[in-house]
Amino acid sequence: MADETDTPETRMARLILALRSQGVTDPKVLNAVETTPREIFTPDLFKERAWEDSALPIACGQTISQPFIVGLMTQALQLEPRARVLEIGTGSGYQTTVLSKLSRLVYTVERYRTLLREAEARFKVLGLTNVITRFGDGGEGWPEQAPFDRVMVTAAAPEEPTKLLAQLKPNGILVAPIGKGPVQSLRRYTGDGAGGFKIEELTDVRFVPLLEGVAREL
Repeated sequence: MADETDTPETRMARLILALRSQGVTDPKVLNAVETTPREIFTPDLFKERAWEDSALPIACGQTISQPFIVGLMTQALQLEPRARVLEIGTGSGYQTTVLSKLSRLVYTVERYRTLLREAEARFKVLGLTNVITRFGDGGEGWPEQAPFDRVMVTAAAPEEPTKLLAQLKPNGILVAPIGKGPVQSLRRYTGDGAGGFKIEELTDVRFVPLLEGVAREL
């Protein structure tokens, strides 16, 4: 017999408690995660696992990130309501939606047409009006819209993402996984206002690699 007390609400409550216990404590970030229906971004095969604190497969060999990592990276950006944010790797649109609740505008770039179309459909269903999408090479950023207050990279850059750092405002913040191996270092780059950066190692993570160019058929 199914547990009638195991509702979507109780699962979400457990997830939020799990995030808090792991260090995601910013109430605005927690609220953004709590009010983002992760099941909308999860493939049908994994709907029952939508509230788990785990990464799940999506189309094109990509993943929807673990909620803890979404919360941690969002918290690390130190978002302000008027911020213009560049997101590299739209994916399912889950992280994009969380960012949209905490900033003025989110510019998001995706190299897979299939993923971008599906994410755009979800944004429409959710009524998001502050998300601007682009099909393109995420490693190149979005120079026409630069500079940005914040940049988030949701794929592992093999080395320091200099092109993306160049699109930050002098006191901006970039958060990205850096490394070539299966385990990467999640880093925060904070501009010092004079062209340099303070670099912090936040934690070890596992992300798909940031690839050059765009996917030809997907």
